[in-house]
Amino acid sequence: MSVPVDKLCHQDRFYTDANGWSVVKEGKAEILFPSEKDVFYNPVQEFNRDLTIAVIKEHSKDILAKRGVLEPQIGVPSEDGISILEALAASGLRSVRFAREIPGLKNVITNDWSKAAVESIHRNVEHNKVANIITPSNDDASMVMYRHKGHKTRLDVIDLDPYGSPSPFLDAALQSVADGGLLCVTATDMAVLCGNSPETCYTKYGAVSLKSKSCHEAALRIVLQCLESHANRYGRYIQPLLSLSIDFYARVFVRVNSGQAQCKESTSKLGYVFQCTGCEALAFQRLGQVAPHDNGKNKKYSLVTGPPVGRSCEHCASSFHMGGPIWLDPLHDVQFVAQLLQSIQDSEFATEDRMKGMLTMVLEELQDVPLYYELPRLSNIVKLSLEKLTVYTSAILNAGYKFSLSHANKSGIKTTAPLSFLWDIMRLQGQKNPKGQLGNLSEASPGYKIMSKAPTSEISFEAHPDANPKSREESLKRFQINPEANWGPKARSKTSLIPEKSEKQVSNQGTRRQYLRQMRNERKHREFTANKDPSSKKLKCDNLAGEPPQDSDS
Repeated sequence: MSVPVDKLCHQDRFYTDANGWSVVKEGKAEILFPSEKDVFYNPVQEFNRDLTIAVIKEHSKDILAKRGVLEPQIGVPSEDGISILEALAASGLRSVRFAREIPGLKNVITNDWSKAAVESIHRNVEHNKVANIITPSNDDASMVMYRHKGHKTRLDVIDLDPYGSPSPFLDAALQSVADGGLLCVTATDMAVLCGNSPETCYTKYGAVSLKSKSCHEAALRIVLQCLESHANRYGRYIQPLLSLSIDFYARVFVRVNSGQAQCKESTSKLGYVFQCTGCEALAFQRLGQVAPHDNGKNKKYSLVTGPPVGRSCEHCASSFHMGGPIWLDPLHDVQFVAQLLQSIQDSEFATEDRMKGMLTMVLEELQDVPLYYELPRLSNIVKLSLEKLTVYTSAILNAGYKFSLSHANKSGIKTTAPLSFLWDIMRLQGQKNPKGQLGNLSEASPGYKIMSKAPTSEISFEAHPDANPKSREESLKRFQINPEANWGPKARSKTSLIPEKSEKQVSNQGTRRQYLRQMRNERKHREFTANKDPSSKKLKCDNLAGEPPQDSDS
């Protein structure tokens, strides 16, 4: 992002040093830019960087303890410390913060394809006095990782934060991260992951995306499925530690291990999702299942039977769309997230409040319920006004079911209750409608077919003490407040290795415009010539085939 400093938020972080460099401060790092007009800094991504540092610090504790590094220090390299690769570093801000804020590091490889970016990295490394830890690299990111895929040269942490899809780098990353190592991946192509282009999603991630209100969590599950698929090719598998849908991107942190036996369990972790085209009901079909063997020692792997739905929806008689495969196992390691949240309590992260709010909500989420429903959307389908959240959650809890909110959608609700129970809540609510339970619903609409049925569940709307989650009751900061105008994803770097357009698109760029311009110029030339030479003008009765007019005497 290259914008004038006076139009950025956090202007107190910017100053000009004695040498005329524009300096931006974030965390314990200072980054130099040639001038205010050349500041490539996105303050909105500070949450991403803060969270990444906190996750790496927490993840590295056990690794350092196993290696005998009992008192890790910040800024002092340790031979048995943590090795990190930032594959797409740009200015190197993230790497400098790693070096100045994470204890027990061995080295940080800070790579970028752009020579100008690497010059900036050298400058910032020297300015922050971290040359003893950071090694700048000017190379293709995948090639850097491929050179570290040997067992003795693998890296403890790899951070991939590209513009758009991370898919071009995943094959190399899953081979070069160490056993028990941490892979941090960002995907900013949320339009593709959220169903705007299912075909493109399949080419990039090997999964078909669906348009739905739960698309942001589905995006996370598609990315995790893609990571698992790449890992399985090399006898490896992933363990999600933390998976978040944040602002305009998906960010996942996974631990990578090796083991052919564990790879066999992948089919039981992945599956297809069926979504009703009318009422948006969800159903899931895992690719396989795992059960204890009869001998009590081994595991038994088997195929599943299906599909889980009929030709038409049981609620509204509409057909289904099928998407996936997606990751159906938990998105997070609850124990790790709890430890992470505890470690942040006394830290000095600028985005600490939001980190606590997001992680608290993650701990509240139902881990065994994939995706969610959006209450406003359900109410809209049956044309009812939306009640308070606690009305619905009290009814769910009073019936013995569980529920949670979702960090990915402020209106999303996860629940163990079947969708038929939620529709029964709507039917009872509709009975209070002065126009009757069916209201103004069209007979052909899914809502009419849903509301025309009688409730079959016993529902109590009595207020339940746990109806309002802690994160909501305490008004914890969970979602980003727009910090500045046009704060979303910025333009792709001009030095990116991933082209926005194919070679054919680039070669054909503007050809139609050139053709139309040429035709227009030729037409003007003919008109000009005709006006200048009266003898060339033809009457309406002239030969239309373009033959020369015959002499009158002939």
